[in-house]
Amino acid sequence: MKITDWSLIFVIILLPLCVMAGWDTGQLRQTRVLEIQYTTALRTAVQDAGVVLTRNYLQADEYGYASDKQSRVNKEEALSVLQSSLGYNFDIADDTAAMNAFMLYIPAVVVIDYDGYYMYELADKMDGSHVIQSSHQWMPKKPFIYEDKQGYSAAFTLDDQVTVIDHLTGEQIQGKRGELPDTLLPNLLSDPEKFDQLRRSTIVRSIEQDLSRAIESHNTAVRRLGWTYLFTMPTIPQEDWSNTLDEPGMLVFLQGIPAGVSRFNNYALGGGRVVRAKGFLAGKDSVSGLPYVSSGICNLPFAAEEVYAHKRDAAEAGYYEWNCR
Repeated sequence: MKITDWSLIFVIILLPLCVMAGWDTGQLRQTRVLEIQYTTALRTAVQDAGVVLTRNYLQADEYGYASDKQSRVNKEEALSVLQSSLGYNFDIADDTAAMNAFMLYIPAVVVIDYDGYYMYELADKMDGSHVIQSSHQWMPKKPFIYEDKQGYSAAFTLDDQVTVIDHLTGEQIQGKRGELPDTLLPNLLSDPEKFDQLRRSTIVRSIEQDLSRAIESHNTAVRRLGWTYLFTMPTIPQEDWSNTLDEPGMLVFLQGIPAGVSRFNNYALGGGRVVRAKGFLAGKDSVSGLPYVSSGICNLPFAAEEVYAHKRDAAEAGYYEWNCR
């Protein structure tokens, strides 16, 4: 065969492969673009909702002197802002039917209050014709409850305020951790570090267990509508939980929306206040010239040039953690 014949055969074989590879690359690029757009829309909506979450109109509902975290959360207005922002970013703000269908992609909304949490989820209820209907609704508020083996239980809050309950007598003793007798919860009330660790783990465990139940209930409800997509409980990093448990906030899940060749599955966390953390100062050592970020325990002995919300962000920017010693 002539060289031109071989060339023609070579082109015939490779052309479909090149076309398929180009198509796959285009699809993946489109998927990535949609994922970025959806993530931005979700985070923006949750941040908008978080701003109004603790916006109250009665003086009695504002932050009190006992704790700057104790306030009535305005979950209804926060939910309304969340839906409005999502509707605007997904271009369905003026379409009520489309918005109702869109809400089926949200298996749960969690509002974290000072002393408990609310769950907004798809739940069944019987109508006047004894037909089961599914609709989104707020579940009753659930406290952050811990039970020990000695017959005591504790209701935690977002700070060191705690209510200890004696199961034998039913007596409830409320106060700050350092003000309560150590005999109520031995080796716990006297140790602020253990207390904070148990408080955080109790809050996380309570919310995660209820979320698993809500997502499974959501799967049951949408399955009756003919959906085959399986909603799952995502893994939330401990760092995200730590940032959320410092103040009232909102946790929103968005799953199953078609995004190119895949399905979008993500969540967003939003705090109830704009100012969340003091941040980590970063700058360059005047002696060595190396970039350092404060550890959070001690300050830098030289002028700071940058402020980062997390040490991880500073590390990605090339800063080393400053050692106080």
